[in-house]
Amino acid sequence: MADKHVEWQDARVSGRTAIAEGIVRLDFEPVTPTPAKPGEHIDIAVTLPDGRHDTRSYSISGAAPDGSYLSISVARPATSRGGSLFMHTLRTGDTVRITHPLQDFPLRIGASSYVLVAGGVGITAIRGMASTLKRIGADYVLHYIGNSRARMAYLDSLEAEHGDRLRAHVTTEHGRLQVADLVASAPADAEMYMCGPIRLMEAIKRVWDASDRDKTSLRFETFGNSGWFAPEVFQVEVPRLGVTVEVQPGESMLEALERTGVEMMYDCRRGECGLCEVYIEGLSGRVDHRDVFYSERQKAPNAKMCCCVSRVIASDDGAPAKVTIDVT
Repeated sequence: MADKHVEWQDARVSGRTAIAEGIVRLDFEPVTPTPAKPGEHIDIAVTLPDGRHDTRSYSISGAAPDGSYLSISVARPATSRGGSLFMHTLRTGDTVRITHPLQDFPLRIGASSYVLVAGGVGITAIRGMASTLKRIGADYVLHYIGNSRARMAYLDSLEAEHGDRLRAHVTTEHGRLQVADLVASAPADAEMYMCGPIRLMEAIKRVWDASDRDKTSLRFETFGNSGWFAPEVFQVEVPRLGVTVEVQPGESMLEALERTGVEMMYDCRRGECGLCEVYIEGLSGRVDHRDVFYSERQKAPNAKMCCCVSRVIASDDGAPAKVTIDVT
C-alpha cells in the first residue's frame, strides 16, 4: 500500500439527503475543519459486509468556505464492493473517520477556456470546478451526461446556476453520446476536465489522443470502474506464492488477493496510478481492462493488468475464467 502520510480525524454525519434516484448526499462536520479546493476528495474508513475494514475515496461536492462542513454524494451501484453499501447505511448523528481534503485532480486557473465533462455521479468532482470558473468569470462549458434525469444529481441547481453553459445529455432523451462530436466542439486551446465511468473516460481519451490536441490539456478523475462486461467469478493463481483464490463479482482482484494474505502495492484503487500492476503469465478467458493507466497499445497484448479494477471473463467456449499472475 502506498503511504500518503494523511491525517485522519473524526467527523459527525450532520445530514443525509436523497438527491437523485439511488444517490444520497452526506454532510459531515469534521473535528478539525480544513477549507476544500475544487477537485479535492476525502478518504473515509468503511466497514465491508464481511467485517473487513477498508477505505474509499469520495469527491467533495460541497463545502463551507471554512471547511466546517463537507458534503459528498454517493451512488449505490448494483455491483458495489461494499463501500457504497456502508455509506448508504449512515444516518445523521453517526461518527466516521475521514481524512482532511486530498488533491489528485487540481483545477488550473488561467486557461483561455475550459470544457468540463461529468458522467453520472462524477458530477461531484466537477460541480465545484464549474462554480469556481463561473465566480472568476472564466470561459467554460459544462457537459453533464446521464442515463435519465431521475438519476442526475444536482441537475436542477446546475441548470439554475450555469444556464446555457450547461449541456445536459440525457441518454433516454437524446440517445448515445457522440464522443467525437463532444471533443470536436471544444476550442483548440481548451483544457478539458472530466470525471465519470471508465468507459466514458476511455472513449474521450481515445478521441483526444487521436487528435492534434495537447495531451496535457486533458485531465481526468475516474468515478467507478464499470467495464465492458458484467463482473463474474474468476480464478487467480500466483504460483510463486502458492496462492489460488476465486474473485467474486462484488470484489476486486486486489481485494481477493489481500483476503488471502498477499501483500500488495496499491494507491488509488480506481485504475489510475498503476501501482497495483500485475504480470500475466497465463490466461483462460479474456481480460476486461477497466483502468485508464494503460494505453490501448499497452492493453492489447494482455501482458499485465491493474488488479484494483480489471477483471477476467470466460471465453465463449465456456471454459472457466482464470488468470495466472506474478506480483511485484
